Amino acid sequence: MPRRFGIDTSILVRLLTRDPEDEFEYCISRLGSLVGDQEAEILASNQVIGEAYVAVQHHYGVTRGDARTALLEVLRSGLVAPLNGRSAIDALSATKGPGLFDRLIADDYSRVGLETLTLDRRMASLSEAQRL
Repeated sequence: MPRRFGIDTSILVRLLTRDPEDEFEYCISRLGSLVGDQEAEILASNQVIGEAYVAVQHHYGVTRGDARTALLEVLRSGLVAPLNGRSAIDALSATKGPGLFDRLIADDYSRVGLETLTLDRRMASLSEAQRL
């Protein structure tokens, strides 16, 4: 059975920004070795995805749309995958209605059998959520 690893935000931000370049190259080399040589699976949680989304906007001046596009590219690259699979990709791909964090929160709750309660009308439009 292959080993499975969960990355933290610092790694995902390096993969998104390629900055600093030496740390980006190090990440690519080490993760590539784990995936290629050891057939490991490298995963990013919804929390890491959300934190990286905010970090690249705040620290690197990346727009929301560009942050989503970059996250989709990295998470579809074959090097790192979203822990919650297709639902995280769908959340990143959605551009109308509830925001990315609302979608990631509802997804996490639904995975453990919970329905999300919210005061936010847009979030309440998700199938996994209802207005309080």
